[in-house]
Amino acid sequence: MEKLEIMQARHSVRAYLDREIETEKLEKLNAAIAEINAESGLNIQLFVSEPEAFNANAAHYGQFSGCRNYFAVVGEKNADEKVGYYGEKLVLLAQELGLNTCWVALTYKKGKVNIRSGAGEKLHVVIALGYGKNQGVPHKNKALSTLCNISEDSPQWFRDGMEAVLLAPTAINQQKFYFEQKGDTVSAEAKLAFYSKMDLGIAKYHFELGAGKENFRWA
Repeated sequence: MEKLEIMQARHSVRAYLDREIETEKLEKLNAAIAEINAESGLNIQLFVSEPEAFNANAAHYGQFSGCRNYFAVVGEKNADEKVGYYGEKLVLLAQELGLNTCWVALTYKKGKVNIRSGAGEKLHVVIALGYGKNQGVPHKNKALSTLCNISEDSPQWFRDGMEAVLLAPTAINQQKFYFEQKGDTVSAEAKLAFYSKMDLGIAKYHFELGAGKENFRWA
């Protein structure tokens, strides 16, 4: 599948089947995690057949069921944007492998996630993983003009990048960020909101895939 097709097909899923993830797919995910950790300095870990984090009451509030696999995204305290950017790489890879995912910030039990962490590291977020009972539904979007400085004169690569941004998941669908294009330079800032820096990292990864990294540079 092309990256745009993967982004279009991927939606948040909270209900999972009692079905094991194949060894071959787990190997691909673990290989990607090792590569990402080496590049980013994050400490992402994959938990398989471990349902305790989603057995707490908080998980029922978020309407999760059957989830027993997840990525634990661990990193330094102020790594929120990096967490979003690299976590979304794994989300889209999982979708490409035929799996479903959901970013989970609060509706799980942190104390039940037995992470390995170094000095100064913390668990930022987990990403539910598995075979969904459904494929989820598209999220609502704000008007593109409220998210960037798009105009009739905007280059096609910027339009393509922002269309990809619209497919990016954000906390409670808030889309609290703003992209600005000047020539071949793009700036992107998070607004003051819950998990907005993490959301910005996710959105920036989508933008790169849509626009093509060869067409622009970050400010």
